[in-house]
Amino acid sequence: MKSHLEVCVLAVMMLSMGLWVRCDIPSSLCGAYMEGDVNIAIFNSIHSKVIDLHKRTRPQPFVCTDFDLVTFLQSLGAIFTIEEINNSMLLPGIKLGYKVFDPCASPTKALHCVEHLLAINDSLPALSDYSDFRPPVKALLGERYSELSIAIAKLLSLYLCPQVSTQSSAPVLSDKLRYPSFMRVIPSDIYQAQALVKLISHFSWNWVGVVYGDDDYGRAAYQSFVEESAGKICADFEKMVPHYLDHVDIEKYIKDAAKTIRESSAKVVLLILKPQLVEKIFKEMIQTNTSRVWIASDVWSLYRPLTKMNDIKKVGKIFGFSFTMGNIPGFEDYLRNLRPTPGARNDYIEEYKQQRLNCSLWPSNCTVDDILYAVDHREAYGERVAIYAIAHGLRTLLKCDETACSGETNFPPWKLVESMRSVNFTLDGNRYFFDEHGDFVDGYDLIMWKENGDERIIEVVGKFLLNKGDVEIFSQYQSINNSCSNSCIPGYVKNQSKISCCYNCVECPEGKYTDGYDLPECLKCPDGKWSLNGSSKCDEYLEIYLAWSNSYPIALLVATAIGLALVFTSFIIFSVHRYTTVIKKADNTMSCFMLLGLTVSFVSVIMFIGRPTVHHCRAQQALYGLGFTLCVSCILVKAYRTFLAFMAFDPDKQHQLKKLYKPVINLVLLTGAQGLILLLWMTLGKSPVPDIKWPGSGLDKYVVCDEGSIIGFGVMHGYIALLAFICFFLAFKGRKVPHDFNETGVIIFSMLIHLFVWLCFIPIYIERNKTEQRHIVQASAILVSNYGIIFCHFVPKCYIVLWELSENSRASIMGRLAGGIKDDAASDINIFHGGRNTPDSGIISPSVGPFVIEISAIHKDVSSTIKTEDFFNMDRGSIDSTVSHHVQLRQRHSTK
Repeated sequence: MKSHLEVCVLAVMMLSMGLWVRCDIPSSLCGAYMEGDVNIAIFNSIHSKVIDLHKRTRPQPFVCTDFDLVTFLQSLGAIFTIEEINNSMLLPGIKLGYKVFDPCASPTKALHCVEHLLAINDSLPALSDYSDFRPPVKALLGERYSELSIAIAKLLSLYLCPQVSTQSSAPVLSDKLRYPSFMRVIPSDIYQAQALVKLISHFSWNWVGVVYGDDDYGRAAYQSFVEESAGKICADFEKMVPHYLDHVDIEKYIKDAAKTIRESSAKVVLLILKPQLVEKIFKEMIQTNTSRVWIASDVWSLYRPLTKMNDIKKVGKIFGFSFTMGNIPGFEDYLRNLRPTPGARNDYIEEYKQQRLNCSLWPSNCTVDDILYAVDHREAYGERVAIYAIAHGLRTLLKCDETACSGETNFPPWKLVESMRSVNFTLDGNRYFFDEHGDFVDGYDLIMWKENGDERIIEVVGKFLLNKGDVEIFSQYQSINNSCSNSCIPGYVKNQSKISCCYNCVECPEGKYTDGYDLPECLKCPDGKWSLNGSSKCDEYLEIYLAWSNSYPIALLVATAIGLALVFTSFIIFSVHRYTTVIKKADNTMSCFMLLGLTVSFVSVIMFIGRPTVHHCRAQQALYGLGFTLCVSCILVKAYRTFLAFMAFDPDKQHQLKKLYKPVINLVLLTGAQGLILLLWMTLGKSPVPDIKWPGSGLDKYVVCDEGSIIGFGVMHGYIALLAFICFFLAFKGRKVPHDFNETGVIIFSMLIHLFVWLCFIPIYIERNKTEQRHIVQASAILVSNYGIIFCHFVPKCYIVLWELSENSRASIMGRLAGGIKDDAASDINIFHGGRNTPDSGIISPSVGPFVIEISAIHKDVSSTIKTEDFFNMDRGSIDSTVSHHVQLRQRHSTK
């Protein structure tokens, strides 16, 4: 009976102690607590949202939602470790207490929690010196998210209260000037960035996409990745997503990021996001059946609920890094019998059990899975290491030995910071210590989410050791081709794009080549060789000139042969029919000289064909210059003769100008002047010589004749052009002489052809300066000029002689002359009164009496002079009355 009474009393005492356990902090902030000699604050966002945070306009209490199993597990791991230490001799005689705060992933609520945990008697004192400030909580464990840890660390740096995080990896937290009391049992994200780059480079993936959260952790991790991957990995896109889960536009950002991922050519995507955001993106990918290779940051790489998503196997391969994990001995049994420790209170356990009860009653509305199976228990190992780091710091500060701790438990927190920085302990066979930045430097585990039916299982497949700086992969995996650039074949070279590690394949320019794949730069061809664009080797130069077998030279030869045939034919016809009126009128002697000049000019075209030599180059210009000058000189003599006929209206001037009309002497002087120009050019100046011209590109080098002195070349052609222009001018001035007695029309037309052709020749010739086409241009211009002379001066006359003999008779000519006399407006025949015989006219009409009809001013010594006296004697009856009538009209007109 007594024993039963003792048991009842003991139970009542224990119950009373449980009821008297209290937290001075409101339950909305402190959801679990146990008093101890030294209290540790545990910050874990057990709820991941604050309801209507974006609508908050008054500083009212925060209402949290979305129970998070992972952070709940981590808080239980910290509590279990504290209880384990209390049951050990690590801190003999010292009981560790704890207070669990839930910031609900909100930095503002986190600062609210910090205010309360530091408050003394519900008040946070404002002191000028906090050296002796002794808050009820001596250390803080947390937070999971870097954004919250940064906010907390800024405030705790004022009091130098130690803060130890198990997952906040933002690089900025290593800055001891800004966060002197912050420590963490993981490496900085600087090393995670190195690990990510090493992993991606290991599989030769250099074309990736990045999606990161808009918080301190996401931005810092992304920036570290960018800096570390510079020149190694290219980001096809970078998308930023609001980190806060209750953001008003969160779905819009998620859909936009998912669309970018689908449309991108990058097959590898790095996600630096909260696991809840990753889940939203995966749902979008599954809906569109989009598969990628996903690289997980440490935030979600071990997030077990994602492995159980519907159709998670459709998203593709998932790799990632996690902080070094381990198993907590006895922790699984603790979770199987989950309940608050006697003397402690834990509202989160009650909330979890209530939600699990709801799951059993209404499975369709279940929001929380079983903690034994839904999460990886190894994720709580970091809390175990952090609590032991704090405990070893306390052991040093409190001067503990194997039996007791002699130090004061109510100490200022800054003293614990000093002792914790120097801890060096072994736990579960591993050695741990903080470096000068307050970080652990143990490394990362490389994990892979392997398919297991409709789910995924997380396995460690490698490691990244900080001291080696490289990824060690235990197994081989089939890689995918995820390069932003295709391999560059020989003849092409890498050309860096705006993103340093990506490149375009561009052709090697001329003169350079590549003979391998993906070469960074083109190789220069050796002397004497060259290459075309995109060549994989260099070749010898090829000499190009107007070879006899090529199409252009053959065309030139055919044209030259036809021209010479026309010249010889014209010569024969003119010789056979030299006594006909048309041939006489054309001046057979001058015509023969013209044909000789054309022959020489045609022969010069042949000199342009074949590989040029010094003699060829000189002969080209000399033959053309002399031959065509002779031809144009003959035309000039003819034009001058016609001009003298025009000057018959001014007998005095005609008499003076006729002194210059010496056909043979004129030919010699005019052609001799050109010969002198050529002589000076060939001897005194730089004469034409063969030269190898290279346009600066291509394998072809052109063997051409260089003019040598451009002045000599220009003077020669300018002299011919001057003669042609004088011919044109004289013929134009004498165009009113009767058509049957002059050739002004053909002279004007032929000279216009020549001037126009050579005017066009100049720019084309200059443009083709470095190719064999310059020879084609000049030879073509010569042919056109020659043909212009032939078809204007010879072909029509040959046609008349051969097929229109009736039109060539004297009677026909006199008939046309009489018709011209009748037409006073068109007549160029002047009738002079006085009966004087003009000494130069050579024309006397006895039937007209004292009147003299002057028809032509052609000198009587010229063989082609036609004496109209003969014409009139033969056809006197036909024109006598017409002339008399015309004279009478003129007399009446003059007497008035």
